[in-house]
Amino acid sequence: MIKFSQSAEAMRSSAIRELMKLASAPNLITFTGGMPNNELFPTEEIDEIYQNLPLDVKRTGFQYGPTPGYPPLRESLKEFLRQKGLPVDRNELIITTGSLQAINLVAKIFIDPGDRVITENPAFIGAISVFNSYMGQLDPVDVDEEGIILPDLEKALDNKSPAAKILYLTPYFHNPAGIVYSQKRKSELLDMLKGKNIILLEDDAYGELYFDKKDSELTTPMKTIQEEPVPICYTTSLSKYVGPGLRLGCLLAPPDIYEKCELAKQSMDACSSTFTQVLVHEFLAQNKMSGYLEKLRNEYLQRSQIMLTALQENMPEKVTWTKPRGGFYIWVQLPENMDATDLLKKSIAGGAVFVIGKTFDPLGKKNNCFRLAFSHTPKEKIEEGVKIIANALKELMI
Repeated sequence: MIKFSQSAEAMRSSAIRELMKLASAPNLITFTGGMPNNELFPTEEIDEIYQNLPLDVKRTGFQYGPTPGYPPLRESLKEFLRQKGLPVDRNELIITTGSLQAINLVAKIFIDPGDRVITENPAFIGAISVFNSYMGQLDPVDVDEEGIILPDLEKALDNKSPAAKILYLTPYFHNPAGIVYSQKRKSELLDMLKGKNIILLEDDAYGELYFDKKDSELTTPMKTIQEEPVPICYTTSLSKYVGPGLRLGCLLAPPDIYEKCELAKQSMDACSSTFTQVLVHEFLAQNKMSGYLEKLRNEYLQRSQIMLTALQENMPEKVTWTKPRGGFYIWVQLPENMDATDLLKKSIAGGAVFVIGKTFDPLGKKNNCFRLAFSHTPKEKIEEGVKIIANALKELMI
């Protein structure tokens, strides 16, 4: 009888996964996918870029590339990050196969079985899966409308049994909570970290998707702070901007951490797709990103407003939700005694689907909440889908 590894043995199917199989029916209105709308991809711009590439560059795109990334993209991406105030000259940049691989690299080089990882609650399901795959011990800390709750974080940081190795945060248009950290919360958090022996993993997949220009100040990365109170590993993704199918993200990290991450990436995939790196470099170098991002901000603002209006007009009392200032998500809070799984079953029967709360709980428990993604659903279907969920909820509350 073959014996799987301990990490493989820990992998489990779930009722959530089984329910989501039902959600693949084409007639359902889905709010599940944390992904851009297909109609928004810059297909014409990318077509033009590829057609105008010199033959030798096209051929380069079909070849293996250096593990840290296609050199021209590393330079154009450094300039993109430099405009956000990030210290690209004091750190090293590695191109990754999506930002999830960046999270995986940091986890791989730091987490041994049983090591403690502090996360937000709720937290990005992809990161939860990564930390679990290395058999990390997850220690979730709740968030409020301004970010992670600091007194609870302080207790987690002071807990030495065992001492936490990584603090994982998604401060900018949080997935799934939809919040953005306040400047005050970020400042106090950084002060709290001084003198701690921990890595801050700052995940910024949505920071460019603010709805109001003045809120762009809230998305200034914590890694821009110098000197860093603890080593900060900053990751971002091009998935939510140019397109998930490109499978490109990056990790900006101190040199000693970068060196280990490069070795780890070599054993994972040798290099990310050179083909898509060539295209994204040209997209950045030809200054196409800024106008494209403006288009996305306007589009996702409209979608969020449609959903917020539908929630306001249809949801019963005692149900609350976040009001996003950017990103893709609205987090809905039900009364304490309700289970979002019951609501999901009834909503699927009615024709709409969402993701229940315990999917995002690092301990898989809290479930009187759920996530709605407004980014991918056709605009003309958002109101109808919210009505289906609201009606199902009203029936359960009778």
